[in-house]
Amino acid sequence: MNQHEQHRYRAHCHWDGSTAAGYAAYSREHRGECPPAEATVHLSADPAFRGTHERLNPEQLVVLAASSCQLLSFLAMAARAGVDVRRYDDAAEAVMSHAAEPIGLTHIWLRPRIVVSGDTPVERLHALVEQAHRECYIANSLRCEVSVRPTFVHRPGGTGDAG
Repeated sequence: MNQHEQHRYRAHCHWDGSTAAGYAAYSREHRGECPPAEATVHLSADPAFRGTHERLNPEQLVVLAASSCQLLSFLAMAARAGVDVRRYDDAAEAVMSHAAEPIGLTHIWLRPRIVVSGDTPVERLHALVEQAHRECYIANSLRCEVSVRPTFVHRPGGTGDAG
């Protein structure tokens, strides 16, 4: 990739309603789109901020973006290193503290469970996870700390993974 190359990302958010009745009364429900993708995401605020738990909120999307980026970065590193990854499941979590100034996410924990085929040493897998983390575009874009705590499972070569 050319070091001077730029990538641009677009997003559209749309909300209809009225705020005339005050802070407690208006709907937090809105939708987001990221052209050229056709999917529409129906969003709200976190329930703590008068949103609804039935819809994704911006904080969840940040955690999901960090998790997805780490997954994609790791798969790229593993493929280049000849490691056969069969499954990757992440139970990501973040915390937002009102004690921090300014208020925002203060930490994201990524906890991937990574299933590999073959006998790649665990130390090598940890090194690939760390390299992927250093090259993760989203983690590099965030102000809060992002920690990756992987668990590895080895499956015999060529058997696949049933779970």
